[in-house]
Amino acid sequence: MEIGPGKGALTRELLATGARVVAVEKDPMLVQQLHDQFTKSIIKKRLTVVEADIRDFDAMRSDLIAGEYVVAANIPYYITGEIIRQFLTSDIQPRAMALLVQKEVAERIIARDHKESILSLSVKAYGTPKIVAKVSKGNFSPPPSVDSAILLIENISRNFFEDIGEKRFFDVVHAGFASKRKQLSGNLKKRFGTSSERAVADLPEKVRAEDVDLAGWKKLVQQLP
Repeated sequence: MEIGPGKGALTRELLATGARVVAVEKDPMLVQQLHDQFTKSIIKKRLTVVEADIRDFDAMRSDLIAGEYVVAANIPYYITGEIIRQFLTSDIQPRAMALLVQKEVAERIIARDHKESILSLSVKAYGTPKIVAKVSKGNFSPPPSVDSAILLIENISRNFFEDIGEKRFFDVVHAGFASKRKQLSGNLKKRFGTSSERAVADLPEKVRAEDVDLAGWKKLVQQLP
């Protein structure tokens, strides 16, 4: 599944691999260009072009997606987190996602500075993210104001949630990040009361939510009543 194929540069490369491609494009003029450019592939049913906003598109429609699939996307930076969550939490998850995103967002997701966020923890709970390439803004015309990176999310599954509730995990994470400047213990106490004191007993006294890794959050969820 390709999100935002534009004029079809990546679409052509994806088709060259022998893959069947579902390309979702919002702009009707670009949709027409894709139909004109890839007529043969469309006739052979190797390419399906869908005119839709990916945020409103049901990727799991049985007539379009069958079996294992991968997401490739060049999407507007302001909806990066929304699109990632949409597919990672889907009933039928992709096997992997390859996304061109703002470099700072990619670095935040992999927590290069060892500071976690709701977004980084959300991605890591479902898959393994890594930056596979940096892309300078000079490679685009017109150039954007920021550099980009290709973010690959592999091994996507719900295995992390085999022994904890998915909703419960995110409830606790959101509570922990409620006031980013405050200590984790204070944030959790505000949401769960004094019962949270035992859960954070093994953590440093002044630890903040961003300092706790994924395994630490899982332990917190398991220890909270």
